[in-house]
Amino acid sequence: MSSRSSIVRTLSALVMGAALSLTVAACGGGAASGGGAETGGAEGGLVGKPAPEFTAEAVTGEGPKSVKEASGKVTIIDFWATYCGPCKKSFPKYQELVDQFGGDLSVIAVSVDEEDTDKAKLEEFVKATGVKFSVVWDKDKSAAKAYSPPKMPTAFVVDKTGTIRHIHAGYGEGEEDKIAEEIKALIGQ
Repeated sequence: MSSRSSIVRTLSALVMGAALSLTVAACGGGAASGGGAETGGAEGGLVGKPAPEFTAEAVTGEGPKSVKEASGKVTIIDFWATYCGPCKKSFPKYQELVDQFGGDLSVIAVSVDEEDTDKAKLEEFVKATGVKFSVVWDKDKSAAKAYSPPKMPTAFVVDKTGTIRHIHAGYGEGEEDKIAEEIKALIGQ
């Protein structure tokens, strides 16, 4: 009987470990994400293509709320969720980029939280991170369907003409440095 209990405990531990790994990977956090892989949008299939337009409910923040409104600026379109730890770390870093590049950079943060989420929860997340850029809520998931972010967060770096140039799936410390270099190059074009 004890060998059976041992097998059950071992299998339970394996299942719990696998579930935890999947949760961390889906959120793009920790070592599982590796931070900033250039994928997403059908495994990078959106790079070099026009950024899909979308309409989403405004939550808070200043600046453009759509691709069309961001035309003429380099834009980060960042897919995120309130349950995502790495998203909470990336938001202040994106605000630093907005501050660094001034009027040449916009950020549109697109929440993929479920439709039944209390909007106040999104507002609290934004307030806790101290950001001022546009935050919108993709309640019907139309933006998420068009962009297909593979994990949270996923940042799409869009040039001044509205073309997706880079995709960063996940967030790791220092990721903003790579994005800053991409922005500098795109502003200079």
